[in-house]
Amino acid sequence: MRTNLSSRLKSSAFLAVILGSPLLLSQTVSVLTWHNDVARTGQNLHETILTTKNVNTKQFGKLFSYPIEGQAYAQPLYVPNVSIPGQGTHNVVYVATEHDQVYAFDADGLTTKPLWHDSFIDPARGITTVSTKNSFCPSIRPEVGITSTPVIDPASGTLYVSAETDEKGTVVQHLHALDIATGGEKFNGPVSIEASVNGVVFDALSIQRSALLLLNGTVYLAYAYLCAPRPYHGWVLGYDAQNLQQQSGVFLSTPNGNRGGIWQSGGGLASDGKSIFFMTGDGTFDANTGGADHGMSMIRMSVDAGNLTVADYFTPFDWAQRSAKDLDLGSGGVLLLPPQSGAHRDEIIGADKSGDIYLVDREHMGKFHAKTNDVVQQLHGAPSGYHSSPAYWQENIYYAGGLDNLRMYSITNGMLSTTSVSKSAVRLSAPGSPSVSSNGATNGIVWIMEPFVKGSAVLRAYDATNLAKQLYDTDQAGNRDKPGVGTKFAVPTIANGKVYLATSTELDVYGLLP
Repeated sequence: MRTNLSSRLKSSAFLAVILGSPLLLSQTVSVLTWHNDVARTGQNLHETILTTKNVNTKQFGKLFSYPIEGQAYAQPLYVPNVSIPGQGTHNVVYVATEHDQVYAFDADGLTTKPLWHDSFIDPARGITTVSTKNSFCPSIRPEVGITSTPVIDPASGTLYVSAETDEKGTVVQHLHALDIATGGEKFNGPVSIEASVNGVVFDALSIQRSALLLLNGTVYLAYAYLCAPRPYHGWVLGYDAQNLQQQSGVFLSTPNGNRGGIWQSGGGLASDGKSIFFMTGDGTFDANTGGADHGMSMIRMSVDAGNLTVADYFTPFDWAQRSAKDLDLGSGGVLLLPPQSGAHRDEIIGADKSGDIYLVDREHMGKFHAKTNDVVQQLHGAPSGYHSSPAYWQENIYYAGGLDNLRMYSITNGMLSTTSVSKSAVRLSAPGSPSVSSNGATNGIVWIMEPFVKGSAVLRAYDATNLAKQLYDTDQAGNRDKPGVGTKFAVPTIANGKVYLATSTELDVYGLLP
């Protein structure tokens, strides 16, 4: 592990550029998007309150909870110093749920009720969430409403959120633009999600699982399907952030085939400030022979005047066998590394359901080869595969696979250590994606949630320099700190000395005890 000043400045400069905002480099921390930034690093580098010394069961624990209606698969978002009409200025945490609800809570527990609350259903008028009670698929039950993590534009004070509803038997999807101070609709929203490419029509039963991306004035949404009983496709759609008009370009992953959904277990589309990066699940692939189908692929998409085109890609040589066994490449999300000093300056990392981790050159992704993978590096990690995205801190990658330990891989000259250099003592059952808090290069803490342990979720904290050192978990103090029942792939949010964990019934807030 290296912690020299030049590497720290290099990482910070990279993150500032991709965010397109000074917020990250200021001491006022906001969490505006899934995993903290558009590179999807999952790190908050300005946590000055929580340290490796005080995060322990004697000093740290559950402070309060807010009840919510519906399961929360989305990561909570955080904005400080929001002026709420008639209620003063508050630090605000935003939570979205499968019951098509959006909540704005005082992040410090100074109020007992939401600062504002929106509901996108109206049962009296026949507008409800989409029921999955009788579905053969157990992935999300009993309803689907808001599944993905919203995104916030701090400049305009707008929260963008994608919601699915059943309106008198017809399933529809909408993009909402909400005022972060009032919850009011903006920009003549909401707008209905509709699209077609070469005769393939967007299916409103598609699921919007991947977190929203706000890039250069456009909100991007990616789609897959929930346990499809019929053929489906992956989609990427862009909407102007100021008027919610759909951009001219629409990406369809398999226009001449099927599947290729973009799930990423909730992980957001990533960006370096120019291109968009993501992975598709199993499905048709023929790009190597001049076709337009990109199932089971890691993709770099160029954005030009609203048009979305595949600029480069990587597809495993054994994609067909993997697809037949449902071993998706896109079972988790991608992470963009800061510039590296080795032969491959710009890199991206992602993993799949089989447990393979791929380190890829973002500028030369390797495309497809019949007998080998042209990537920077390929490692076999968790034996039960990955349904989560990695986190990054101080030239280390943190990965959590199913039925495996939380593991740390070091990065030297753009190459991963061939085995993990540190791991947790506990094997995690079905963990979400890890997040990291630190004060620059010090007091690094890795936070991770297990959703289903003895009837509730478990939040764990580890020393980011040595994962063998667990600092805290919510079981250590008996019932004092227990959160609600978790949801799959949930991600904790750390900001201003508190940890926010959204569950199936409540938003749980942790911090230093009085």
